[in-house]
Amino acid sequence: MRRWATGGRAQGCCRAAQHLQARGRLSPVAACLRRRRCCAASRRAVTRRWGAGPGCVALALLVLPGYLVGFFQSYAVEVDVKDASNVTCLYAKWMMSFLINYETNSSDYKNTTLNLSPNVTHNGSICGNDTQAALVAVQFGEGHSWSINFTKTNETYQGDSITFTYNTNDTAVFPDARRKGPVTIVVKDAMRPVQLNNVFVCHNADFLEAENVTQIFWNVTVQAFVQNGTISKKESRCAADMPTSAPTILPTTASTTTLSPGPTTTPKPVENPETGNYSLKSGNKTCLLATVGLQLNVSQDKPLLININPKTTVADGTCGNTTATLKLNDGNSTLIGFTFVVKNASGGGQKFYLKEVNVTLLNHLNGSVISHADNNNFSNWDAFLGSSYMCRKEQTLEINEEFQINTFNLWVQPFLVKENKFSAAEECFADSDLNFLIPIVVGMALGFLIILVFISYIIGRRKSRTGYQSV
Repeated sequence: MRRWATGGRAQGCCRAAQHLQARGRLSPVAACLRRRRCCAASRRAVTRRWGAGPGCVALALLVLPGYLVGFFQSYAVEVDVKDASNVTCLYAKWMMSFLINYETNSSDYKNTTLNLSPNVTHNGSICGNDTQAALVAVQFGEGHSWSINFTKTNETYQGDSITFTYNTNDTAVFPDARRKGPVTIVVKDAMRPVQLNNVFVCHNADFLEAENVTQIFWNVTVQAFVQNGTISKKESRCAADMPTSAPTILPTTASTTTLSPGPTTTPKPVENPETGNYSLKSGNKTCLLATVGLQLNVSQDKPLLININPKTTVADGTCGNTTATLKLNDGNSTLIGFTFVVKNASGGGQKFYLKEVNVTLLNHLNGSVISHADNNNFSNWDAFLGSSYMCRKEQTLEINEEFQINTFNLWVQPFLVKENKFSAAEECFADSDLNFLIPIVVGMALGFLIILVFISYIIGRRKSRTGYQSV
């Protein structure tokens, strides 16, 4: 639930995605699916911003489904649990969706989206008391379920753990799944306590990532251990919902603000990005290494170059035998994901290569999604397994007509990393050309210099002879 602390970004992820989906460009969940890196950063930010715990995720879940309407369709959930006197003792309202990575029978891994269906039930939800935890439990679709429990003290209540079970026998969601049957994910986390008789509210959505599942939540309203059967009017808001210092308002063509004209300056050209070092671990062992300078080229309303700052960028992702994903979050407004896969080389052996790149731009003020692009048809950066790939020269990855990524000083090894070091590198053709061109250019320059000296010598001798004859 720590994720809920970063509600603004998560809300942007899902709400803006909904907006794009409504325009027919993509679905909310599809937009969220490509940025699990955002999830990890959100989880950390949540802790900082409102110290959310499992209860937060649950709350967000309660509100999420109704927003996701379209290609991926989901529905809102509202749970009103009554006690023996038929008065409300626990209330929750939220929306949620799940992004799941699963293995197929061909040993590949696929991403799928599981949304709430219209036939959601909440069997097993209980009020709780001083000695027994309160529980919100929902069931939906073909054997899927989600629950969160709440405990309380004399003055506060808080979420304790979330349990999510998805059923891979649901072939509509998990086609060709290798593992059949229910899979359960349990997340234990500490939610910052909420005062008893206060209702917790968090409109901003966020992610909770555990194992191969990302849970998405937003628009959460929840109160456990309701007193006197009445939902409180006192709200405890998540930090993401709290007003912050007023943002700087930039003038627009419609602005009536009069600004003193400043000196006209020529915009400076964007310098090459700083090179960053990124790595992933599987247990205590490094499984992926990458060194690269990244520059995002956005061509929407105006051309824009964005240098990714490695000092503020955090790496996340997954390592596998045949698939690896590196996800980068610059901590501000850009999410970039690289997916590598293994293929059989034509001459024998196996090679890895870059197959997919996705980019998400977020509004740095509220976390809303500005734009998202994805291309899974790359075949770049290939090298034999056990080696690394290097390209010092600038390269361009064209994601679509609006997004390009420029790479500088690239060195990557997504598989078979040994002793936390890069293996011998296979260089790109551009670098090889550079290596050939340097001696050629130097040789041509030396040759030109020799010719120049020879011509000067000939001219000098002719002048010398002419002077002697005149004497």
